[in-house]
Amino acid sequence: MRRSRRLMNQINVVPYIDVMLVLLVIFMVTAPMIQTGSVALPSVGQSSTPPVAPLEVIVRADATLALNDRSNNAGERPIERVELALLLKQAQTKNPRQAVLIAGDKNVKYEAVLGVMDELQRQQVSKIGLLVQPSGK
Repeated sequence: MRRSRRLMNQINVVPYIDVMLVLLVIFMVTAPMIQTGSVALPSVGQSSTPPVAPLEVIVRADATLALNDRSNNAGERPIERVELALLLKQAQTKNPRQAVLIAGDKNVKYEAVLGVMDELQRQQVSKIGLLVQPSGK
């Protein structure tokens, strides 16, 4: 008489549960004993300063110029092209991070706006940008 052996197709999970419960108790006991470390962060002096309001050069439709200093809210004041670069260089000497924005009227010739930008670049005024208005789609 031969008995055929059958494979057991069931897994006994009780020993695994016992191991998991022991691990859980160990972690619960040791977790309050773990000390958290404090991190000493470096300090950066320049990033904490607020950004400087830009100077705005306005080129009107008749190609006249005006200067608007947004930092002191003085409003627009008419200015001649010869004194424009001098005033902007003086302002950037006081604060080198101050940007200059050129706001050209949409009806002014593109050549007039480029002429102002070219003059400022020749006078070595840095941080020059163009101010635009987003279209309302």
